[in-house]
Amino acid sequence: MSGATGQGGTGVPRSATGPDATGAAQQPAVPAPGEQRVFSMLVQSFGIGVRQLREAQGWSQERLAENSNLNRSYVGEIERGRAIASLLTVEKLAAALQLTPSALLTRGEAISQLQPPPGGKLMAIAC
Repeated sequence: MSGATGQGGTGVPRSATGPDATGAAQQPAVPAPGEQRVFSMLVQSFGIGVRQLREAQGWSQERLAENSNLNRSYVGEIERGRAIASLLTVEKLAAALQLTPSALLTRGEAISQLQPPPGGKLMAIAC
């Protein structure tokens, strides 16, 4: 019965995903009408880490996309925390950036620990 729904057990309709440059499925970038997407701090921090590493190489998004065999707009969505990278995508990005996948994920995790929690407020401290 799950095959008849077109969801394949993932909870995401097949028509909502798009392929990367190799044909692998990606997470949908735009939520369905009425659906609210809340992205975790780790997803956003992972994207920040990818952007920092790309910029440290002096690369454009297009160059990173070419080197990782991904679509440029998908790389941009990852960097903005609007798309959740699959393990295959993490592996491709890490290889292009000459890192291990675990090092790339660890960088995102470290950045997320530096960020204030969502809705958290920063206060100035007088010295």
